[in-house]
Amino acid sequence: QGMFIQSADPANPVLLFLHGGPGMVEFFMEQDYPTGLERHFTMVWWEQRGAGMSFSSDIPPETMTLDRMIADTIEVADYLRARFGQEKIVLLGHSWGAYLGIQVAAAAPDRFIAYVGMAQIAHQLRSEVMARDYLLETYRARDDDAMVRRLEAAPVSMEESTSRAWMRLRDRAMHQAGVGHMHEMDSVITGIFLPMWRVRAYTLNEKINIWRGKIWSRPFFWDDLLRDDLSARLTEFDLPVYFLTGRHDYTANAELSRAYFERIDAPVKGFYLFDNSAHSPLFEEPERATGILLHDVLQGRNALADVAGIAAQDTFETE
Repeated sequence: QGMFIQSADPANPVLLFLHGGPGMVEFFMEQDYPTGLERHFTMVWWEQRGAGMSFSSDIPPETMTLDRMIADTIEVADYLRARFGQEKIVLLGHSWGAYLGIQVAAAAPDRFIAYVGMAQIAHQLRSEVMARDYLLETYRARDDDAMVRRLEAAPVSMEESTSRAWMRLRDRAMHQAGVGHMHEMDSVITGIFLPMWRVRAYTLNEKINIWRGKIWSRPFFWDDLLRDDLSARLTEFDLPVYFLTGRHDYTANAELSRAYFERIDAPVKGFYLFDNSAHSPLFEEPERATGILLHDVLQGRNALADVAGIAAQDTFETE
């Protein structure tokens, strides 16, 4: 399995980044939206089974399961702990990666300093329903009759799940409303697709495999991801838990992430709302995200949190 590792000093704390999707790698975002985290962390941009550099047409389909993904993540974490001589590392998951990551954190808390969920999924089908409702309201207020008609013909419901019409329309409608991958990104084509082809770190074949992997991976996980209500079944944790949430996120609904956070029981927890972000606070507001990682996450505290799980200034021993 492939990964990019960036570090100014290999003695820095290791941060394992779990990308979204399923199957959509994110290292290429560093080109246009640099986080600068490699100055403070040994950044590991791992590309999960079936995604990007880890895509292969020879992957047995029966291995594309959530249990295997959890096991893969723990194996990668153990490899990094051994390679860099660190007892514990930071685990940060984004969107689908947060759905995966929070389950890894619950299963293997002894490997991690803390778990950080960016755009934390709670119950994705409910998020899709709320997104469509919001978009209908938004486009009606704009008198955009054409988009309203398209949304009305693209149903989503808790009973019937997502329609094909909705899945074809959602990204375009969200980005034009400022609630897609980034608050200031109005097009997936100009914001993600075209920039990916300019990244020199990938070979041409690897760039092609980014899109092959995204298309191939989703069907293995999407239906279960939609139906799974994490907030109802996974709330007890033996390590610090932090959520980084964009105020304008309707891909993984910010209100649902906040409600999930309120149900979590952890030694320390912190909820951080990014006013100028949608789905990707780390890339949209990197300075604030970096400060949180350095001053709260690494220190086992929540002094910078908008909503804290214990009194500010309290700390949790991370060694």
